[in-house]
Amino acid sequence: MRILLVIAVFFLSNFSFAAPDPPPPTTPPPPGLPIDGGIIAMVILALAFGGYKIYQYKKRVVR
Repeated sequence: MRILLVIAVFFLSNFSFAAPDPPPPTTPPPPGLPIDGGIIAMVILALAFGGYKIYQYKKRVVR
């Protein structure tokens, strides 16, 4: 009985791996999308945050 159960599970498990093909993409993305949008704002924010953290550190060390 145990062997029959193992064989049944082995052969029936193949159905669980079968899946329909995904649909094809509708339209490709437009070419020339910018990859650096807002990089200057991020650099300014990073510098401001770094300056703030340095100020906090120096303020704590001086005490």
